[in-house]
Amino acid sequence: MCGIVGYCGPKAAAPVLLEGLKRLEYRGYDSAGLSVCVDSKVEIFKRAGKIHDLREVVPEDLPGTHGVGHTRWATHGEVTDKNAHPHVSADRNIAVVHNGIIENFSSLRSRLTEEGYVFESDTDSEVIAHLIQKFYQGDLERAVKQALGLLKGTYGVVCMHAGEPGVLVGARHGSPLLLGVGDNEMFLASDVTAVLAHTKQVIHLEDGEVVRVTAADYTATDLRDRKIEKEVETIGWELEEIEKNGYEHYMEKEIFEQPDSIFRAMQGRIDQENATGHLGGLNMSRGELLDVQRVRIIAAGTSYYAGMVGAYVLENMARVPAQAELASEIRYRNPIVERNTVYFAVSQSGETADTLSALRELQRKGARVLGICNVVGSSIPRESDGGVYIHSGPEIAVASTKAFTSQLTAFYLFTLLIARMRDMSLEAGVSFTKELARVPDTVREVLSRADEVRRVAERYYQARNFLFLGRGINYPVALEGALKLKEISYVHAEGYSAAEIKHGPIALINEETPSLFIVPDDGLRDKVISNMKEVKARRGPVIALGVDGDNELADIADDVLFVPKTDELLYPYLMVVPLQLFAYYAALKLGRNVDQPRNLAKSVTVE
Repeated sequence: MCGIVGYCGPKAAAPVLLEGLKRLEYRGYDSAGLSVCVDSKVEIFKRAGKIHDLREVVPEDLPGTHGVGHTRWATHGEVTDKNAHPHVSADRNIAVVHNGIIENFSSLRSRLTEEGYVFESDTDSEVIAHLIQKFYQGDLERAVKQALGLLKGTYGVVCMHAGEPGVLVGARHGSPLLLGVGDNEMFLASDVTAVLAHTKQVIHLEDGEVVRVTAADYTATDLRDRKIEKEVETIGWELEEIEKNGYEHYMEKEIFEQPDSIFRAMQGRIDQENATGHLGGLNMSRGELLDVQRVRIIAAGTSYYAGMVGAYVLENMARVPAQAELASEIRYRNPIVERNTVYFAVSQSGETADTLSALRELQRKGARVLGICNVVGSSIPRESDGGVYIHSGPEIAVASTKAFTSQLTAFYLFTLLIARMRDMSLEAGVSFTKELARVPDTVREVLSRADEVRRVAERYYQARNFLFLGRGINYPVALEGALKLKEISYVHAEGYSAAEIKHGPIALINEETPSLFIVPDDGLRDKVISNMKEVKARRGPVIALGVDGDNELADIADDVLFVPKTDELLYPYLMVVPLQLFAYYAALKLGRNVDQPRNLAKSVTVE
């Protein structure tokens, strides 16, 4: 959840660290700090608040060419200066930044306190600094390994010692950490965005690996001192992709990037001649694909709702039983792994802790698990048995938008591939692939109507409760719309199947609770309209999201938004975009920080 950056090189470290922290602020933004080694002394600066609060206390001319920085999402201890990272050892020689949770920190803290170590913070992370001091005998890497051997839980950690100038030691277990390889300079970071301005050459650390870094070189070993040869990878993202490029917010930029991100997810993967999908990264033969009898999708949050759409499409088009399940529940449920079942682990970051743990448990039981991820080189793609990169490009805003529609694309392509091997005719496949290929342009048309969404959002933004309602394939879209509004506006919103409104939620209807109905021109349209009338009969405000030409909606709803007509199975693409915009514009009117909503961080790498 938090952000780490470390630097060794010829430049002054502080400006590099501050720049990296700013790019990582979406991973945690309640406090921040940095440490630089100056004249064999560890200098520490940290503040509760944003990166700009930290900048105010860091001297502009601070010397020192190696250091570490951290931006925090609080887990243990309140948001205060003392709980911000880096944490230092009692002798003030060691500085540590840490992502993750140390599950046995309480017993370690008690033991260290009995030995005379004094703690200055309420965090679990501080035990690492004191343990390293306890074991330090002139070799930081050795002391770090000894300290890590006592920890239970997860960590991405970077350490420095005043007595070893120009040296950083990093380690990973369950929390991401990578090494950026520059020109006579090295970086350690929890995310590639922190180093992209300096290098595209990175090395991803695996769990149980430790790296010792200087400006000129690095060595990677495991906790038993066995040397590990690491492969340098080239990041495909460009620096401009992590800039706002004229937009007011990253969320706005990422919503409006969706025609391009959906196109990238499709590019080279639609076989128009044979009307099928082409996904070479699945690592499955045609015979193995034909043997698939069930699909299970594991995910969390927005990715889970994308998985629900994927399950619906698979059952409808390919006639394969499919189900989306919450990764957080699977990991503790002792799941039953069935033969001829393919599992998909879905995560934008590829580091979602619950999903990654569920993947590992399923694999231990013999399951074939495929990944659907955005971040190249992240843990889920590396550990899965195959999968699909969605190629959305960097997603910086905490609330996911373009990754959702790109994840949908991965599911549609997989479904098309499976369906054409089974019951879907060439004629039906040709028709569907043509509509699928049109989606980027159709989404662009939806975005051209953003001002209409703004008008409706500004009419209802003061409401304190919302209901989002849809049926069939658009039920998870209603859930996603409610989630977006909750995430960035802090307004209470619930998503339901429209059919369920009379089974309890209708008790919430009053003149101050708007209901937003998703009303595509499909076989359930008339049913949804009946539910709209039930709400209107109880004087509830109704917003309808319908299809061009559906004039009946205006006779029922207080406000109507329209999307272009498409295949009924493709409406999730078109319906979710106005809901993203609705949440964005409502949050703006409420004065919220839409890119960094309270209590949230981009990549959930802890339980």
